Parts: sequence; C-alpha cells; structure tokens
Amino acid sequence: MSGLGLMLLLLCLAVLASVLIGARGLSPGTVWLALTSTAGAEADIIVNEIRLPRTALGVLAGISLGLGGALMQGHTRNPLGDPSILGVTFGAALAVVLGIMLLDVTTLYTQAWFAFAGAAVAVVLVYAIGSVPGRGPTPITLALAGTAVSWMAYSLTSGLVLLDQSTMEDFRFWRVGSLVGRDPAILGPMLPVVALGTVLALSNTRALNALALGEDTARALGFRIGRARATGLLAITLLTGVTVAACGPIAFVGLIVPHLARGIVGADYRWLLPYSALMGAALLLAADVLGRFLAPPGELQVGVVLAVFGAPFFIHIVRRRRLLAL
Repeated sequence: MSGLGLMLLLLCLAVLASVLIGARGLSPGTVWLALTSTAGAEADIIVNEIRLPRTALGVLAGISLGLGGALMQGHTRNPLGDPSILGVTFGAALAVVLGIMLLDVTTLYTQAWFAFAGAAVAVVLVYAIGSVPGRGPTPITLALAGTAVSWMAYSLTSGLVLLDQSTMEDFRFWRVGSLVGRDPAILGPMLPVVALGTVLALSNTRALNALALGEDTARALGFRIGRARATGLLAITLLTGVTVAACGPIAFVGLIVPHLARGIVGADYRWLLPYSALMGAALLLAADVLGRFLAPPGELQVGVVLAVFGAPFFIHIVRRRRLLAL
C-alpha cells in the first residue's frame, strides 16, 4: 500500500509539473489564481484551456498505455509485449486513416470505433501469423509477427496520407504521437472508455497470475483460458484504440512501464497492473514536460522523447533476455 501511495505521489508531482511548466513562464501564484479565480485573460487561457486539458489527456493516455503493455506482456508471456510493437497501435492508426480518407470521418466517436476495429484486426492477425502449428504462438514468433504487422500497417498508412493532402493534414499529428493541440472535448468520450478498459484489465488479474504458471495449470485451477484471453484482448483494444484516436501512436510506454513495475512489486498482477497504470501516467507526463525544454523556443513532441529513451531500453531487454538466440 505504501508503494502505491508513493506512485500516486509521483503522479501528483508530474501533474503539478505539467501544469506549472510551459513555453510561457507563469509563476506558481499566477497558476494558482488562474485555477481558483480570474488571474487575467492570458493566464486563464494558458492554464485552464491548454495546460489542464493537456495534463488530463496525458494521465488518461498513460494509464491506458501502461495497462495495455502489462496486459500484452502477460497474455503473450513476451517481455517485448507492447501494443505498438505487436501491431495494435499502427493497426488502429491505419483504420482511422482509412476512415478519414474513404468516409470523411472527423469526429472522435467515429474515429475511436475505427481505431478499435483496427486494433482488434491487428491482434487477430498477429496471433494468426505468430501461431506455430501444434504449439500455438511463442514469444519470438509473436514479436516477429508483430513487427511485420506494425511495419505493414505503418507503410500503408504512410502511403495513404501521401496520396491525399487533406488526409495528411488530418493525420499529421499521429506520426510521432502528441498531447499538444487537442480539443478538450475529447476527454469526455475518452474517460468512460478508459474506465471500462481499466475495469476489464483489473478483472483479469487472477487469470493472468494463473496463466503465468502455464495454460495447463490454469485450466487445472478452473480458469477458462479463452474467456480470460478475450477479456484481456478486449481491454487492450479499448485502451489502445481510444488512446490512438486521441493522441496518435505513442510508443514504448507499454514496453517500459511493466518492466519497471515488475522490478518493484514482482510478477503478481494484482499489484503489477495498478503500478503500471500509475507509472504509465507519470512517465508520459514526465516525458511531455521534458520535451518542453529540449528544443527551445519550441518543444519536442512526447512521442519523440519517449522514442529516444525507449529504443535503448528495448535493446537492453533483448540483450538481457537473449531473445535473439531463441
């Protein structure tokens, strides 16, 4: 319990930094006045219409990606499991681009449904390609299949946006993933989807602990493997789909966070999932705040910052576990 309290404190500090720090310097007193009363038109707009919605979006996206990564690693028993690496993120992005290009889809509600469909198709495709006859999917085949599906979806997405200038304009922010420039109205439809995905994820903890012992053991303990996997994949699809629809493909949060959480609480998913949710939100906000300092007078998008730190972490995991030798 004390550990969760510490994670919550770190998240609160990240939220505070996200609200206080920006390209336009505002004193803590000015920010406080903007939050509690009228501090002047400029400060009110910066704090209440830009920084607060951006921070709230970062919290929801971080929770979604942290939980999605932990679920993916648990169900695939793959330390490289991540919605972006296993094709889910770019599958969702491709579906949204097709919706924009072919059906002129512009509302978040409709884009989210396309993103959910694309994420679901990507999951099914990765499992189908990664399944070994007579053995089912293995960690290495899933990683290879996910990489193939991700690059295929990314290539198709890039080709489609190059063919249509208006689609490129609508889709441009998804190339790196960002919390900047989002309409605060997206938080309304995003919140219930993230809440439902979180409930489904937390309801999956006992099954994940049993699956960690092997499918035969899980069945002997009375768990229905198909139902458990369906619940987990639905949660991954919901959490990843709505985040891609709102922010674009933000990579590496789902890869890094479960490993950090596992180093603190071990492999018990009753604790691993809550820790991953809080750490995911804190990490995403911290990366977003860091990006505001790295390219003055502008800023780096959070997707770029996470890629800088996430790629070496990915290499470290591969080398440590010697997956390439399997």
